[in-house]
Parts: sequence; C-alpha cells; structure tokens
Amino acid sequence: MPGSRLPLNTISAFRVVAQLQNLRAAAEELNLTHSAVSQQIRGLEGQLGFDLFDRRGRRIVLNPAGAALLRSVQAALATLEDGVQAAAAAASGEAPRLRVTVLPSFANRWLLPRIGRWREKFPQLPLEIDASIRAVDLPREGFHAAVRQGVGPWPGLESQRLFELPPIIVVGSPSAARRLAGAQPEALAREPLLGDDDLWRDWFAAAGFKTNVRTVAVFNDAGLMLQAAEQNLGLALSREILAADALRDGRLLRLSPIAITHPDAQPYHLCYPPNLRDWPPLAAFRAWLRDELESSLRDLYPRAAKASGKAKPRRRS
Repeated sequence: MPGSRLPLNTISAFRVVAQLQNLRAAAEELNLTHSAVSQQIRGLEGQLGFDLFDRRGRRIVLNPAGAALLRSVQAALATLEDGVQAAAAAASGEAPRLRVTVLPSFANRWLLPRIGRWREKFPQLPLEIDASIRAVDLPREGFHAAVRQGVGPWPGLESQRLFELPPIIVVGSPSAARRLAGAQPEALAREPLLGDDDLWRDWFAAAGFKTNVRTVAVFNDAGLMLQAAEQNLGLALSREILAADALRDGRLLRLSPIAITHPDAQPYHLCYPPNLRDWPPLAAFRAWLRDELESSLRDLYPRAAKASGKAKPRRRS
C-alpha cells in the first residue's frame, strides 16, 4: 500500500513546508538545505503516487490532497509528541504538564484566583498557563488546550462552550456605590467612565437616557479596566463572569440592575485537539473547569440556583 511506511523525518518536513508554504523558510526551520527539503517532498509525493502541492513560481501551495494529509499528520505528530513528553516525564519521575493558553482577562480575573484549588485537587498535575490574545496553533506550539472567545468552528480542534453569553453590567468601587446609592442613570453619566464609548452609549440607551459619552480611559484588557474600577478611578462596564469574584468579595458592586449584551460579544469555549479528548490530564481539567464555572454561576445567581437545585444551564457547541 503506498505510504504505509513513510519515514518520520519526511512527515515532519512535510508538516513544516505545509505550514510555511515556502521551501526556503522551511529549510531554515528544519536546519536543512533547500535542496534536501525539496528532495524529501518530492520523495514523499513519489512514494504516495500523487502531488501534495501546487507549484506557483517560487511558492508552493497545498492542494486538496496535501490539506487532507496535513490534518492527519498534525494529529498524529501531536499524539507522538505528547507520548514522548509523557515518557520523558515518567522516566524522570515528573508528572505530565498540562499547557493551556487563555485570554489575559479570563486568566487574570477568573482562572488564576482558582489555581490554588486546582493544585489541592491535582497536586501531581502541573498547570502551565499562557495568557495571550493571540490565536495559538495548539499542536504546533505544544499546547493542549485553549480558552477562546468566538463562535467556531476552529479548524482541527474540538470546542466546548463554557457558558452562555455573559451579560454586561455596571460596576464600581464601594466608595462609588455609596455615593451613587439609588441614583438614576443620568447621575452615572456624570461620573468618570472607563472603557468603550459605544458600549456605554448602548447601556445608557437601554436605560432610556441619551447622552454623549466620552470615557476617561480605554483598555485593551478587561482585567486592567476592572482593576482601575476597584481603585475608584471610574465606573466600568464588564462581563459579569469576569467581575464575579470582585462582586462576591465586595471589591466591586453592581450599580444598576440594567444589563446589556454587546452585538459583537462572543461566548467562551474550551478548544483542544480531537486526539486529546480522552487524555486524562485534559479530561481532568475539563471537568474541573466545568465545576468551577458552575460554582461561579451559583455565586452570581444564588436565587436561581436555589430554586432549580443547580447553576444556570450551559449550551455546548
């Protein structure tokens, strides 16, 4: 059968060339000569009996056959790399390390405060967290899972929706809450406002008050904005789940019952390669994440949780 005994180094070279779509760049990454990489690709195509790339001058582009092979190759090599890491960890007596990339705001405001409970429950399973807004290529960069916002699907990954679209609420420091107790929306408009002008305009419109909003500070990270609100630098509009711990602890207070959803808001998902679905460390993280989120929702909606006997239902993608 063609391709039943493909050399591993050739498959690795194919993956790099397919990802970069440039032989010279692939040669540099593989620390090989341009001609050596070209020969490996030609040899692979000869062994398979069909082309994997379309040649367009100096560029090479994956054709449908190459794209199909790449999907399988990425999954197979990711499994092999995880196996090598697990074997190395076993040989050294160390536990496997679960690598997760998450959005900075989610990491700072929700995940990191709970890492102590993760360590208590799984002391032999180290968790490595990368906080980044960049859409990381999980298999290529050695990550096992990602917490992302979006609607999906993410090519080559499975995704599980973590919770419904979180409402956006107004929060402020205890000092601001005392000053604004019982105040109408127009009083909030006279306060220093943090964040996006348009989002505030939407909130005031929902409150039935038209005003020309100009915020005093804009942030590229919701976690930083909430820290500013905690320090009494202004009022913030925040996704409720990101403010959950601060609301529970009294560092922030909700200043109005009015909530909105942003038209461009996207739900949070846990994404991971399909071949890792049943990997015990990932399965443990997935279950722990679900339990912690349900606990947060019970804190946010205690009456609903008490009435139903459980947290608000979640949809899965």
